[in-house]
Amino acid sequence: MKKIFVFVLTLSTLNGFAQKTAKPNVYAKAITPADLKKHLYIVASADMQGRETATEGQRKAAAYIESEFKSIGLQPGNKDSYQLFYNVYQDSLTDAALEVNGQSYQLDKDFNASINDIPATMRFSEIVFVGNNATDSLRNANVTGKAVIIVGGLPQGFRGGPTGIYGTLLAKGVAAILSVGNYPRTTPTSHKGFQSTSLFRRNISPQLFTVSENVARAILGSDFDNAKSNSSLLKTYTADILLDVKKTTLTAQSSDVIGVLPGTDLKDEYLVISAHYDHLGVRNGAIYYGADDDGSGTVSIIQIAQAFAKAKAEGKGPRRSIIFLANSGEEEGLWGSDYYTSHPTFPLEKTTADLNIDMIGRTDSSRKIGDSLNYVYVVGDDKLSTDLRTISEAVNKKYLKMELDYKFNDPNDRQRIYFRSDHYNFAKHGVPIIFYYDGMLGADYHKPTDTPDKINYNLMAKRAQLVFYTAWEMANRNDMLKRDLTLQVPSRANP
Repeated sequence: MKKIFVFVLTLSTLNGFAQKTAKPNVYAKAITPADLKKHLYIVASADMQGRETATEGQRKAAAYIESEFKSIGLQPGNKDSYQLFYNVYQDSLTDAALEVNGQSYQLDKDFNASINDIPATMRFSEIVFVGNNATDSLRNANVTGKAVIIVGGLPQGFRGGPTGIYGTLLAKGVAAILSVGNYPRTTPTSHKGFQSTSLFRRNISPQLFTVSENVARAILGSDFDNAKSNSSLLKTYTADILLDVKKTTLTAQSSDVIGVLPGTDLKDEYLVISAHYDHLGVRNGAIYYGADDDGSGTVSIIQIAQAFAKAKAEGKGPRRSIIFLANSGEEEGLWGSDYYTSHPTFPLEKTTADLNIDMIGRTDSSRKIGDSLNYVYVVGDDKLSTDLRTISEAVNKKYLKMELDYKFNDPNDRQRIYFRSDHYNFAKHGVPIIFYYDGMLGADYHKPTDTPDKINYNLMAKRAQLVFYTAWEMANRNDMLKRDLTLQVPSRANP
């Protein structure tokens, strides 16, 4: 019994030593510009329809990634499935009505209703006009449960605005907001609302209507021109107003694709290599190809998996198990990584790190220092673990000698890059992360022109190799990464 124990211990020790001393260079060379290009022209093709979450294009992309994981020899990462599914809900407007003093108005010709509010029938006998500069007067006014009318469209993202007219209206608990805009519309408004991963709401928002000047004149009468030009006006008008919204909620599904390369003596510890494969889909007939964002990361994890699988086939596989995680829903609000970290198929407390790749195929035109063809932004290596930068810099110095740019580690980064990709959901749970990024927020970002012909494949391959070398070290070292730093989260951290 004792001899058997000694033999097993020795074998394990030798196995770990073999992993540690194996040279990764030959396997890193399996990550080639040609292979990355081949995959990206498929992932970012017209056939994938922009890979929008919970669409046919996203499902095609998921099937392609799954097939690649299978061909590489990865094991399924969700029991016997390569996909981890989650529900996506989307409201669809079925009908809306607006009446003023018994006069009905036409949808799209005179008004439009927000799809993303609680469907309801509301009746008001008065309405409060609020000028754009009436904030001070509004603070002392009682408009709770009332309807208000304003001139000018609602600014994007106004729901979360803490200051100004819109934030004050929300804080006051108004029941409905009518915003006077330009009508009639030249094209019909989409009846599809925002997608969501939850049917539940933290609070009830006011019912939102945009209306024409005809509707506003019916409400305010001859006083409309005066009200429109008086930005400080706060005045109550009498009118019988009916607002009615009907909608249905559709349930769809999206998925993360997970492939696993089992480790050896430390197989019950894990390293995650992640990227999101979704993009923005088709809008107004234009395909948003998402070649850099984040087709580049998606095909990179496929090639990194191929390199590790080759090492394993030659008896030099990683000591820790490696999870290759392709997330969906990132563009919608980091949904896929949020679902995975909330329902992990492998324990997060046993996950040594997440190496996340989101956009590594282009260059940052605003970067005026250094070599634009030999850099990558490294984000988050100064947080959660003091091991991160030590490993990252040592690996880079030994193998690639790239310029590691730490610009986005600045806690005052106005772009808030650290909080805007899937690694953040791992960081929230205490898992050390490094985020690899090219800084391309220029002319093609989130536009149909983000196409695979604009990718620098040589630079992309070098960046992917850096991730591979870093992963090799993290997967084969004796200890998991320390978790010895506290994540400092600013008050506006939510992406």
